[in-house]
Amino acid sequence: MDLSNLKPASGSTSTNYRVGRGQGSGGGGTATRGHKGAKSRSGYSRKIGFEGGQMPLQRVVPKFGFKNINRVEYKAVNIQVLQQVAEAKNLTEIDIQTLVDAGIASKNDKVKILGGGELSLKLTVKAHAFSKSAKEAIEKLEGTTEIL
Repeated sequence: MDLSNLKPASGSTSTNYRVGRGQGSGGGGTATRGHKGAKSRSGYSRKIGFEGGQMPLQRVVPKFGFKNINRVEYKAVNIQVLQQVAEAKNLTEIDIQTLVDAGIASKNDKVKILGGGELSLKLTVKAHAFSKSAKEAIEKLEGTTEIL
């Protein structure tokens, strides 16, 4: 150990120093805020998106379109996928939990069955929505559809 290794004990010094308490404090005069301008004044708070007087980006970019807050998002599943799941697991009834277990939907998804592909099994299908073609294809094979 020598003089170059000396340092104060931890906790004995503070990095918080009082500004604006005279020139002797090292942070007097301008209280470390620099000279003049809005940022040097008390009560200053920058508005969100303020870019120093330049036109803010949110005002430059054009706004268009409409977002319906009542829109319901469905996870689309074709009847061909139902066919594959039913064959793989030897099922006659397919519900949301079956699709979650197969990794096709997540537990919070609303599922809509669509009519893409071929169906050759008699199935009981429970989902949140069905397309006309899917409903016809399932009922043509004497299966049943149930809306949750």
